[in-house]
Amino acid sequence: MATIVVAHGAWSSAWAWQKMRPLLREAGHDVFTPSYTGLGERAHLASPEVDLDTHIADVLGVLQYEDLRDVVLIGHSYGGMVATGVADRAEGRVAKLIYLDAFAPKDGQSLFQLVGPETEARMRAGAAAGDGWRVPSNPMPPDTPPDYVEWAASRRLPQPMKCFEQRLSLSARPLPVRSYVYCTRIAPQDVFRQFADRARAEGWRHAQMDASHNPHITCPADLRDVLRGMMD
Repeated sequence: MATIVVAHGAWSSAWAWQKMRPLLREAGHDVFTPSYTGLGERAHLASPEVDLDTHIADVLGVLQYEDLRDVVLIGHSYGGMVATGVADRAEGRVAKLIYLDAFAPKDGQSLFQLVGPETEARMRAGAAAGDGWRVPSNPMPPDTPPDYVEWAASRRLPQPMKCFEQRLSLSARPLPVRSYVYCTRIAPQDVFRQFADRARAEGWRHAQMDASHNPHITCPADLRDVLRGMMD
């Protein structure tokens, strides 16, 4: 049995993992899917000052107050930024770090740096068209079930700009064992291939899924099986 903690993606929160939680618990795992400040049931806490460090602190708080150890930490998409910071600061509580079609930053990198100038400009323009400090969500992949797209529409919320602007600060401590799951049904801009290539080059355990960016939504049973191999 593993203790699994999920660092979810941008614009999302714990609700996006509703299909995965029962599958993982049926397999005997303990599962925590905390929501970040300003998103999901914590939307009332949104402010222009919420940043990447805020979301790292959110997940670290769960590890501390639930006294979780030997954790398998899964970072999905933007959650890879969060999970990397958590693993660096968790004082040995994280045993394995799994990136699920996620950003795998190095010290000093921000998400905006990793997505490239065109995507950064589009995200900033989206914020400017609204309140100026929150970035509206991307559309969900076309293979997402229509009923789920409709259900999620009111739950996916704009995210504070600073989350994407802030550079991740890492210590010199080694990170735990890392793995990468790459989803091969790529979006128009395949931003995650660079991290899958890095995983192979650096000898991380890695796997590919015939899935779009949200396998926890579109093919949860397949993702459960892939994660099983990563956690062995």
